[in-house]
Amino acid sequence: MKWLFCRLLPGDKAGHRLIFRKMETKKVKKTFVQGPIPASRVAEMITAHQHKTNIGAHDIFLGQVRADVIDGRTVEAIEYSAYEEMAEAAFHEIRESAFEKFDLTCCHIVHSLGRVAAGELCLVVFTSSPHRQAAFESCRYMVEAIKTRVPIFGKELLSDHSHQWKTNT
Repeated sequence: MKWLFCRLLPGDKAGHRLIFRKMETKKVKKTFVQGPIPASRVAEMITAHQHKTNIGAHDIFLGQVRADVIDGRTVEAIEYSAYEEMAEAAFHEIRESAFEKFDLTCCHIVHSLGRVAAGELCLVVFTSSPHRQAAFESCRYMVEAIKTRVPIFGKELLSDHSHQWKTNT
């Protein structure tokens, strides 16, 4: 348990009083998995939450690799890489920020590293809340934050054996 300085109040005989509050230090959760995310992992998340009676809604975003056609070449897979320590810290900040902004019971993020073929899952964001609105809004917030703030790089592997780096829009 850590203590966080909150504010300085004027007052007592010593001149000022320091106000502290306890700060929970949450462990940074591992987010990355090697290769595609199996659908069974999503089913496990749902199963793990079905006994929690304070949850009224879940929202799940499933990111899947598209077989886009670029200049006549088809994306066959994306090879994901990341600055893992930096990315895990960014995922943690996004998750904690979501808890501050929305009435969440829990949320999970899973992202692939390595090769993920077209049609396979590469990102899962799972949110749970007492009410659907918070589940919906927090899930969207987290997906957008991941796309803009997490240092993950996708190399699109094309049908002519060339590649290009993916850019998020």
